Amino acid sequence: MAVELNATLAQHIEVSPGLAILRVVPDGWEPAEFQPGQFGVLALPGSAIRCVTSEPDEEPVEPERLIKRAYSIASSSVMREFLEFYVVLVPSGALTPRLFALNRGDRLWLSPKFSGMFTLAEVPADQHIVLVSTGTGLAPYMSMLRSTLVCGGTRRMAVLHGARHSWDLGYRSELMTLKRMCSNFTYLPIVSRPGDESSRWAGESGYVQDLWTRGTLAESWGFEPTPADTHVFLCGNPAMVETLLLTLTAEGFTRHTKQQPGQIHVETYW
Repeated sequence: MAVELNATLAQHIEVSPGLAILRVVPDGWEPAEFQPGQFGVLALPGSAIRCVTSEPDEEPVEPERLIKRAYSIASSSVMREFLEFYVVLVPSGALTPRLFALNRGDRLWLSPKFSGMFTLAEVPADQHIVLVSTGTGLAPYMSMLRSTLVCGGTRRMAVLHGARHSWDLGYRSELMTLKRMCSNFTYLPIVSRPGDESSRWAGESGYVQDLWTRGTLAESWGFEPTPADTHVFLCGNPAMVETLLLTLTAEGFTRHTKQQPGQIHVETYW
C-alpha cells in the first residue's frame, strides 16, 4: 500500500551544519489548533533517501512504513500559514537524516492534531516566566513568545539558552530583536566551548544552568525570582534538567504535576 503524504516542505533554513528550521505546509487541509508548547509528529516512509552526511540505517526499514517522530512546534499558534520545527540531525537516526535530505517542495507527513502538556495554560497571569533550554529545546519557547509575549507588560519573560557554540544559538537574531523591543523580555545566551569561536565570544560562557546559579538572571531582572512570583520551564539536555531541578527544589520551587500544581515545568523529550 502506498504511503499517503499530506504536507509539503516550504522552507529549510540551515542554522548551522546539522541544525535546521523546517517550515511545513499542510496540503489543502487545515491543521487543528494548538497551544504554544505542544508538539506535532513528522514522518517519512522508509523508502525516503538519507542525507549524505548521515550513517546507514542501524536496522532494516520497511520501504512503505512511516517513520514517525514528535517535534515541538516553534511557530505561532495565532499566525498559522505554516508549522515550524527546529530539528537537529542525528546521523544514525531513522528520521532526521531523511528530513535533512528533503528539498523545498518535497512532501512528507504531518499529524493533523497536536499534543502535549508543556504549555503556559496553568501559569497564573501575574507570574513571571523563565524558559530554560539547551539546543533545540528552544523550539516550544519560540511558539510561546511568538504567541503570548506582550511587550512592555508587567509579566517578565526570560529565555536562557545554552549551546556549545555561538553558531548553534538558533533564533538568536529574533531573540535579540525582542530583547531590544520589549523591556519586559530578557534573552541570555551562553556557550560551553568559547575557545572554539573564530572571534572572541563576549557573552556568557559555561552551561545554561550557570545563568541561574551565578545570579545572572537575577542581576538582569534586578530581583531574585522566587516561587511566589515565577514559574520556570526546563527543556533539553537531561543533565541540565536534573541539575536545575535539584537547585530549584532547594530554593523552594516545586515540580508541577497533574496532581500537585507547582512552579517547575519539565519537557522530557530527549
